[in-house]
Amino acid sequence: MAERSFVEEVKKLRLGEGEVFSGEGILAVTKALLESGVSYVAGYQGAPISHLMDVLADAQDILADHGIRFENSANEATAAATLAASVNYPLRGAVTFKSTVGTNVASDALANLASGGVTGGALVIVGEDYGDGSSIMQERSHAFAMKSQIWMLDPRPNLPSIVKAVKTGFELSEASRTPVMLQLRIRTCHVHGQFAASANRRAAFTLKEAQESPRRDVDRIVLPPASFAHEQEKVRERWPAAVEFIERHRLNEFFNDGAADVGVIVQGGLYNSLIRALQRLGLSDVFGNAKLPIYVLNVAYPLIGSELTRFCAGKRAVLVVEEGQPNFIEQNITTLLRQADVQTRVVGKGPLPMAGEYVTSVLIDGVRRFLAQHANGLVAAAQADGDVAELLPKPAAVAALDGLVQGRPPGFCTGCPERPIFTAMKLLEREIGEHHVSADIGCHLFSILPPFNFGNTTMGYGLGGAGASALNAPADKRVISVMGDGGFWHNGLTSGVANAVFNKSDNLTVVIDNDYTAATGGQDILSSGRKVRARSTFHPIERAVRGVGVTWAKTLTRTYDLEAMKAALREALTTTEKGPKVIVAQSECMLNKQRRVKPQFRKAVQDGKRVVRERFGVDPDTCTGDHACIRLSGCPSLVVKPNPDPLRLDPVTAVQDSCVGCGLCGEAAHAAVLCPSFYRVEIVNNPNRWDRLRERVRNAVIGALQRRGAKRLEAFAF
Repeated sequence: MAERSFVEEVKKLRLGEGEVFSGEGILAVTKALLESGVSYVAGYQGAPISHLMDVLADAQDILADHGIRFENSANEATAAATLAASVNYPLRGAVTFKSTVGTNVASDALANLASGGVTGGALVIVGEDYGDGSSIMQERSHAFAMKSQIWMLDPRPNLPSIVKAVKTGFELSEASRTPVMLQLRIRTCHVHGQFAASANRRAAFTLKEAQESPRRDVDRIVLPPASFAHEQEKVRERWPAAVEFIERHRLNEFFNDGAADVGVIVQGGLYNSLIRALQRLGLSDVFGNAKLPIYVLNVAYPLIGSELTRFCAGKRAVLVVEEGQPNFIEQNITTLLRQADVQTRVVGKGPLPMAGEYVTSVLIDGVRRFLAQHANGLVAAAQADGDVAELLPKPAAVAALDGLVQGRPPGFCTGCPERPIFTAMKLLEREIGEHHVSADIGCHLFSILPPFNFGNTTMGYGLGGAGASALNAPADKRVISVMGDGGFWHNGLTSGVANAVFNKSDNLTVVIDNDYTAATGGQDILSSGRKVRARSTFHPIERAVRGVGVTWAKTLTRTYDLEAMKAALREALTTTEKGPKVIVAQSECMLNKQRRVKPQFRKAVQDGKRVVRERFGVDPDTCTGDHACIRLSGCPSLVVKPNPDPLRLDPVTAVQDSCVGCGLCGEAAHAAVLCPSFYRVEIVNNPNRWDRLRERVRNAVIGALQRRGAKRLEAFAF
């Protein structure tokens, strides 16, 4: 159950020749694939291209109509290896995954593909997750493209440019017999716009034909001596073919040529931010009509020497707008210009920061510094001496909050079933002490932050178990590894659990099974507990770990049962039985559950049906202000408020309306266990006669007791 449905939007994918397509960048990519005659698509979800996988899943009927095979791959390496179909056959194929982590996982397959080359067009669509909004290590895909000689496209963030990049990407791949990488930043994925659609087309050569008429070319298989010839072929044949194609089809763009004797060379994906910066500096309008020349690198690799020479000739200096470090493009441009004996000054890092995302405020400052040194007359004196904050003023409401509102670290959602697992670990820690915890990528990584403070290291998706593999010396304490169900099926089963079995590791792996790959958007997986069209589900994780040799394994079907969680963890960490141990902790992702349940709840209420919703609350008169409930759960629905008792200074806990009634904060069935101040209520919509009668009786009894208590208090009054 993906976090967003595209069932309605995918209808636009049927638009024909000349019709206007309006929508999001992700949808435009899918439409371009259909118009390109693609034969197969595969991938693994991850920001910022998770929604591309969701669109493809919702568009399966349309893909099937055009004979396109779509695969939800087990991981990025599986997806990349799918492109093997394009090695010997004229089949166009595309794969997609998050970069750079996904590119790292897929590196073996991509390197082999780039070495042997392709016959059909092979497009690798990578979601470039770089910058302040990223959740991964800060690296770029550019280095991998250079290392393996894979051409890299970085289109301007508008729909016509995105569609053109997809189509020409296949053509470039076929012209140079080389896989092509299409880099999509988060702004590119989610930009909205329009383009003139073309007709969808089926592949001229089908998958069925490939299966029934096998082709084999030993020169395309990466074994000596062919592998040595591949390197020579890359630089002698494929590279020149790519350069010729890029130049002839004008994939890179020139704007405002001759406007000044300085210019800007910018990666295509940064074009919109650059224009916004120039606009704020008074050097461009919103349509890109700038007062200085701009050379847009829609192809970030390889660079085209003849185009660079033409753009830089006669200019005193050019600013290279390239995110990240090392500055590959800046160095490459400098080398090409000096080889052509063009002495234009190349400036990049210096006015612009060495590392970090080039958002508009950064570009304003960088462009202004560059122009102040090389073309001061282009910038008004007031702006040259001004502050970026003056050019991008904060809204009054935001400015008023500066210094008053503290930054809030990310955390588990309200009612998240993963929170009680770490609550149980925290409670158990008081009894048996601290343990080394090898963390993993996913929602559970929030446990490294307060209030839990678990997690000593994290090495990658599904590598929680592998990250603890060295720590298996004879000791009084076992190491705990954590991974999610998505990471487990990604590669954790082999690299973590099977590896522990093979090496006789005496550790504990906690697999959090929340029914989906929740961290990537709620996509279904092998262990999902629901029927999915065209996919096989209902495969228990415990059965899988026992299948590779684990003998001590337990499945808990309700993570909110703290006592059961504590007991299972205690047993796994203290048992005398040796060997790897696995606890599978199951409960559905609350975010996905609420997406499913809330519409059903609203419809039932509108239809006049009786619906009961549970909520928890805190009695402020009973609450001691200890706040153990917050320290042991960190639920966003738990807040503090002033104590109603004037004789007590400690603030009390309160439960906000966002509560979903999971019960963790009070660990309750009918009353609180952790603290007597918690109470449970049932909110009844469309109550029946029995509900109304019961409420009247309750009010009468409670009212009588309250009046009697008030009279007793009056007896002590003086």
